[in-house]
Amino acid sequence: MSAASHRSPLRSMMDAALPSEKPRTRGFLHIVRHGSGGGTMYVVTYHSLDRNPHALGQLASPMLAEGATTLIDLLERLGVDFRLSEVREALEDILRLGSANIPDLWFTAEQLVQSNLTDS
Repeated sequence: MSAASHRSPLRSMMDAALPSEKPRTRGFLHIVRHGSGGGTMYVVTYHSLDRNPHALGQLASPMLAEGATTLIDLLERLGVDFRLSEVREALEDILRLGSANIPDLWFTAEQLVQSNLTDS
């Protein structure tokens, strides 16, 4: 007999009661610097790489970060890993070139709405 046939009804009910994993969407952040010095502003926009961005209600909604500290705080709240070389290189590109992308980010629809990166 297979292991599945030995499952108790209680175990099956417990498995059914576990929340299923929420769907995540893959995308990237596009960051553009405007200005320089103390008045620098950064526009942060999330772009979904899913074929149907409307499936999770993900229409790009740019966020404004006033100053470098606010930008870093925003990225930390989003869970961006600063230890990754791609992230550090993107931050260098923003300073040097004025814009960059932070690739390979995965978010649920709730995370995007809570961070104000999409319209609800």
